[in-house]
Amino acid sequence: MLENNAPPEMHLGNLPEELPGFLFVDHIAIAVPRGSLEAQIAAYEMLGFREVHREEVLGGDQVREVLLQIGQGPSLLQLLEPLNEDSPVQKALDRNGGKGGLNHVGFRVSDIRVAFEYLRHKGFRIIDKAPRPGSRGTMVFFLHPKTLPATPLDVLIEVVQEKSAG
Repeated sequence: MLENNAPPEMHLGNLPEELPGFLFVDHIAIAVPRGSLEAQIAAYEMLGFREVHREEVLGGDQVREVLLQIGQGPSLLQLLEPLNEDSPVQKALDRNGGKGGLNHVGFRVSDIRVAFEYLRHKGFRIIDKAPRPGSRGTMVFFLHPKTLPATPLDVLIEVVQEKSAG
């Protein structure tokens, strides 16, 4: 489906040699056990972070997220609290013995469709069938931690495009 909507410059024969558009670390996501989100926020605020966004993300994610920023840099800390047992974040917490910890790292790109096609073409294991809406109006997709059999990344990667102007 994505290929049919892709602009001509995105066809596989025209993909650039290097991944276009990786800009910076958008966020580092930390899973927190249910009921601990407010205490976690308070602890990070004591470190100088400030809350810049809060949202419940439903659909397949089923999380309450809070984005925290320190200083004026573009990178954020994302705290994820599962809303229920079906949340993938709850499943990650369960695998970790109920303890919170690193959930994923998000990287900002300038063009999510180009990044998706490039990574798919290079053989990366992409969890989403296509870029999809994320929180705060972004578009996202995830790379599996064992995305390449010979060289697993060992961490879930989220690719993020900022909300388009317009």
